[in-house]
Order: sequence, then structure tokens, then C-alpha cells
Amino acid sequence: MYSLKEFWQLRNLPVPEGEWDGNVICIETNVEWTFGTNETRGFLSCYTFTIVTRGWVTILYNDRELTLHVGDLYTYSPGFEVTVLSSSNDYSGICLLGDERFTLSQPTVRDAIRTAYFTVVELTSPVLPLKADDFRRLRELMQMMIHYQQMGLPLANDSLRMLYNLFLTDLATVQQHSIREHRFPKRVEEIFLGFLGLLPQHFAEHHDIGFYADRLCITTTYLSRIVRQVSGGRTVVDYINQLLLMEATFLLRQTSLSITQISDQLHFAEVTTFARFFNRMKGMNPRDFRKGK
Repeated sequence: MYSLKEFWQLRNLPVPEGEWDGNVICIETNVEWTFGTNETRGFLSCYTFTIVTRGWVTILYNDRELTLHVGDLYTYSPGFEVTVLSSSNDYSGICLLGDERFTLSQPTVRDAIRTAYFTVVELTSPVLPLKADDFRRLRELMQMMIHYQQMGLPLANDSLRMLYNLFLTDLATVQQHSIREHRFPKRVEEIFLGFLGLLPQHFAEHHDIGFYADRLCITTTYLSRIVRQVSGGRTVVDYINQLLLMEATFLLRQTSLSITQISDQLHFAEVTTFARFFNRMKGMNPRDFRKGK
């Protein structure tokens, strides 16, 4: 997995004025830039948010073919393989990238990314059609980041971090509004959002569907059916595993806890079970990931 700074160096892209810390960057994209991302095929240790401003682009995301049009917001989370397949000749967009290690090390940003990531719209599809006002507001935040990058001010990195947090918070609000306008019955929506509310509090200790069903006073079969229905086919285990992976990534990169201690903290039965889980989800074992291989 490439860090944001490694990805930027690999692509030989211009860095912001001044001393860039490699944590957050925003850039206007075109056809050439977008197809160039196929060099890493999605093996990027970053969260990225792309708004299409002109034309269209088709990508293969986690074995799903998706086409993005003007006004769409595409969200990429680390761990998914992505390939750009085709685009219109006039395609352009604006892309915000946040390094995974930085994102998960900042408490406020970490909470914001979790909120933005674990909502109905994003988990149903990584593509969110934006309303005109939301499109304008989020685009203006991105353009403001580009402005700060070009100014080369001494505190530009601090400004980028604050704008990144504001963008994520605003995005979470946009997604929550989309949930309320969704076609699902109110009871179904309440159960699903109740499940999402329980996850951040209990995912480390409880990996089983029975715990969440009991807390919501429903059967495991009913909870499974609702989660699949609302999320477009994802399971309860998919949600739990993604949070476990995010937390494991944070603990491996940002703490000095041993792999055994991390396994215990995340309530895996054995450290070998944790290692197999991490390797399956991330494509490498925890030890190599910690070393940055």
C-alpha cells in the first residue's frame, strides 16, 4: 500500500508550496491524471473524495462497474482495488486525498471519517449524486484547500487539516439528509441506523451478529435481511470487519502495542486468527504492514 506522499512521488506530481507534510492534498484532475491512477490500481493507503465537474468516467470498483457523472461524489477507502476503464474526452474533476495514517491518528478527523464512511449512501455505493447546493459547497471547500496549497503559508498544513475535517463533517451531514429521503420504510431505516450506532461502541468486543440483534430486540435473521436490503447486499459481518480493519490499522501504525496485544484488544481468539483476518482484508500480514512494506 502506498502512502499519500509515496503515491505523489511515484506519479511525479507537483507538491504544494512550502513544507508539505504529506497528510492532505487536493488537486484538479483530468483524463490523463485519472488514468494514471491505474499505476497503483487502488493500492493506496489514503481516503479519497472525487467530485466530477465535467464529462463522465467509468471505473471498476471492487469488481463492480460504476459510471460517475457531473455532480457525483466518489469515495474511495483503503483496501479496495480500483481500475479506471474509460472516460469522456472532456472529463475533469476535483480530488481530495487524506493519508490513512494521518486520518486515523487524529481523533476528530477519525470520528468524521467513520461517520462519513458508515452511512447508508456510501455503503450502498461509493458514488453519491450531490444536490446543487451540496455540490457547490463541497467543491468550494476543495477549491479553498487548493488555494491554501498554492499560497505556501507557514501554517498551510494546519489549514488543510482543519478544512479536511470540515469537509468530512459536511459530507456526513449530506449523507444523513440522503438517508432521510430514501425509499425504505421508517422502521427498516430505524433498525439499520440503530445497528450503525451500536457498531462504533461494540465492534472490538462483539464480532457476532447475535449481540447486535439482541440489543435491537430483533432476531438475527431479521437484522441480516435489513442490513442486506438497505446496504445493497453487504452483510453484518462486512460492517464489523471493516471497523476491525480500520482499528487494527490505527493500532499497528500509531501505537507501540505488540501484535498479540492488538489481537487481544480487538478480542480475537488467537493472534494467528487476527493475522489471518488482517492478511485477508489488507493483503499483507500485520508485521509487514507495521514495517511499512
